[in-house]
Amino acid sequence: MFAKPFRVKSNTVLKGSDRRKLKADLSAAFPSLSADDLSELVPNKEEINVVRIYAHKGEAVTLYVLHKNPIFFELEKRLYPTVYVLWRLPSLLPVFRTWAPVLQKLIGGADLMLPGVVMPSCGLPDVKQGSCCAVAIVNNRAPVAVGKAATSSAEMQSSGMKGRGVCILHTYMDYLWAFGDKSNPPSFPNEDEEVEDANGEKCEVSEKENDTDDVVGKCVEEQQSSGETVTDQACCGFEELSLTQKEENKVESINEKAEENQDEQKTPQEEMDALLLQCFLHALKSKVKKSELPLLTSTFLRNHMFTCCPSGKQLDIKKSSYKKLSKFLQVMQQHNLVQVKELTKGVESIVEVDWKNPQLRSFSVPQEAGVEEMVVQGGREEAPYHPPEITTLYSVSARLEPLFLDANKRKGTTMHPAEVRSIITEYVKKNELVDENNKNYVTINPTLCDCLLEKSEYQEVESLKWDDLFSRTLRRMQECYQVVFPGHPPIVKKGHIEPIDISVASRGSNKKVTLIKNLEVYGLDPAVVATALQHRVQASTVLQLLPGAKDRVLVQIQGNQVHQVGSLLHDHYQIPHKYIQGLDKAPKGGKKK
Repeated sequence: MFAKPFRVKSNTVLKGSDRRKLKADLSAAFPSLSADDLSELVPNKEEINVVRIYAHKGEAVTLYVLHKNPIFFELEKRLYPTVYVLWRLPSLLPVFRTWAPVLQKLIGGADLMLPGVVMPSCGLPDVKQGSCCAVAIVNNRAPVAVGKAATSSAEMQSSGMKGRGVCILHTYMDYLWAFGDKSNPPSFPNEDEEVEDANGEKCEVSEKENDTDDVVGKCVEEQQSSGETVTDQACCGFEELSLTQKEENKVESINEKAEENQDEQKTPQEEMDALLLQCFLHALKSKVKKSELPLLTSTFLRNHMFTCCPSGKQLDIKKSSYKKLSKFLQVMQQHNLVQVKELTKGVESIVEVDWKNPQLRSFSVPQEAGVEEMVVQGGREEAPYHPPEITTLYSVSARLEPLFLDANKRKGTTMHPAEVRSIITEYVKKNELVDENNKNYVTINPTLCDCLLEKSEYQEVESLKWDDLFSRTLRRMQECYQVVFPGHPPIVKKGHIEPIDISVASRGSNKKVTLIKNLEVYGLDPAVVATALQHRVQASTVLQLLPGAKDRVLVQIQGNQVHQVGSLLHDHYQIPHKYIQGLDKAPKGGKKK
């Protein structure tokens, strides 16, 4: 969570009443804390700061800082200790142990996988799924990471120590640690004992390994003096670790074990890269014919690669590491699979395919059909289309955040208008703001004043009608929209959804052409729409890439065909008229059918 820099929103001093509440919350969250421990962690006469931050993924986190060191952080109304607290109270949380080189991965943002867990002779600590726990290195009891148990101890052992063990939230040498004094872990050596790795093999932890902390500390100091980043320090520190031959063998064994769970550890980006390559090879092997070359890259993507996507999955280049089709095809060209050329300015085409390439020849086409079953319509294969469900949403803005705090809705949270109305109504009733003399009015309190009124209205407006209250709230929220395609997760974007744009342009002296764009926003394949229009009006069509938007294709058809385009989109594809722009440009007589 703190592997990347976070943004500080506010920094205030903890009040007396909040200090007492913090003590009560800590006592409830960590029953093993004694009264003396609580007094030491939350002293009565020393200043404690409350720092509200946003993590790099947007999570709202509250830090409690004592003597310039973060001691606890609160995430989703749950308190977690930092490594600075655990170095003072190493037994505060159940501790999982791992080998020193694994820490480098944890600092980089990875979770602790069960093949990397070292099992002591007394067995794993007793934890339930979601329990707060710590991670330490085998030769030092001082914890170096804090997280939540991915499963219970019993499930870990029943799974054969495979899969995810601890979901890491905070580590030594991350940006939360760097927010403090950047001190190094103390040395709490273990007594000599036998431990077992995930394979069940026994090994002894020798005292000679206790020099790891000295090596790490020395390297950290050298890197800090040279002004390198926290992550660079971590990488350098653990490259210098000296391991015994026996421990190296254990790490290799762990790595081999972890490779078996590679699919579980793949990031969404890696999964999308693999899906992109699979669809690419599938399309080349079973869809593209030599007679089709040269083939527009955009046509190849929409007519061939998309149809090769397995059911239950959605191909999205923007979620891959390539981001753009042109970059992906450039890599495929380097692997000698295809040859891509720019035959016309700004438009790339696949001009050659190496059918004898070993990677292509060894690829086996999956037996599973594509995302949609293909049906024959008018002698041509066309995927059945289902219109998306489009919903208007509203996102909480920074100005309105105080109004939604009671409902636990932070900045950026999206809601339906009905939910906004319900939350505002509950807020008014809870604070007893309904006008006693006239129930149609709501009295303005300081929070409503700051959130909804203009500066010129501060002294003039004392109450608002219910409808005015709701409309002002929605106007000051960020409007968004949600698109849900059948069988796919919802897509939420800011602003208004772009309508399908139909326009008429002149070509030559007296020739008209109809232009259609933004079909992709509604999941429509421009090539399929162009073919349907071509059969319907018996006129030629052309597909062109939109300037400045390589992922968008413009459909051009001869003549003023606005009426026919509107009829196809509304009657056949069931797109509501409010999402179609330009229907007024149809010929007034409507004679052209």
